Amino acid sequence: MNSFKLAMLQLLPCGNIEDNLKKGLDYCKLAKDMGADMALFPEMWSTGYLIPQDSKKLSHIAVPLDGEFTAAFKNLAKEIGIAIGITILEKHEPHPRNTLCIFDRYGENILSYSKVHTCDFGEERMLDSGEDFYVADLDTEHGILKVGAMICYDREFPESARVLMLKGAEIIFVPNACPMEINRLSQLRARAYENMIGIATVNYPSGHPDCNGHSSAFDGITYKPSDEGSRDTLIIEAGEREGIYIADFPVKEIREYRKSEIHGNAYRRPEKYKILTSETINEPFIRSDRRK
Repeated sequence: MNSFKLAMLQLLPCGNIEDNLKKGLDYCKLAKDMGADMALFPEMWSTGYLIPQDSKKLSHIAVPLDGEFTAAFKNLAKEIGIAIGITILEKHEPHPRNTLCIFDRYGENILSYSKVHTCDFGEERMLDSGEDFYVADLDTEHGILKVGAMICYDREFPESARVLMLKGAEIIFVPNACPMEINRLSQLRARAYENMIGIATVNYPSGHPDCNGHSSAFDGITYKPSDEGSRDTLIIEAGEREGIYIADFPVKEIREYRKSEIHGNAYRRPEKYKILTSETINEPFIRSDRRK
């Protein structure tokens, strides 16, 4: 497998689920025409990252994991032979969840991931968080790729990407809905670097509240035999406008790089890290709105 082409769908939502569905399907078809192996949406595309603070309204706009909205993308994936990562406000008890579903080119749901690090300091306090991080085999035209997912705020915790790397992920997909500025882009660059992993983030464009585009992809390859010194791992960074941006991951090179370089897992000392699993929170990090 030489490469993997991801269409990052940096799109403006339409204001309602029905129109988001139609626009999403149309752009997946365009992504296929552009030669993409997979299309990925920004965070919670079904609602355009709308999270009503009224529990009845919130429940009303949530969609089932196996409902009509996701089924439309499942069927399209199978029909045109492209993997699709569709994001939804998932109907769930006792509260909805912020979820990514990945359908492969055969229409099989290979991964459903719900955001673990919900933004409990904001409107996501209305949502349930996910249970774990998952890795799945994505069957592409060119071979099998091991993929995982984080969603937006997950990227701010190095443990998220580390767990996915330890579980075997080669590329991490990151649906997003926030301003992507130098520090958040630096977080993603760091996650790719320290785990020798590909990372692709899809954001809403400028014009959507609190978003500014700048969807990005990093390949995690810091050194190449053909280069002198280190290199920037950035594959592509979109501007602020709406559009489809293709990230072409050099999978063969990533795999070769991971066989010999010093980052990742080889020289870790997990027996020294026991404090990382402690649930104790001390000042100055105590927050009254923190949920378990």
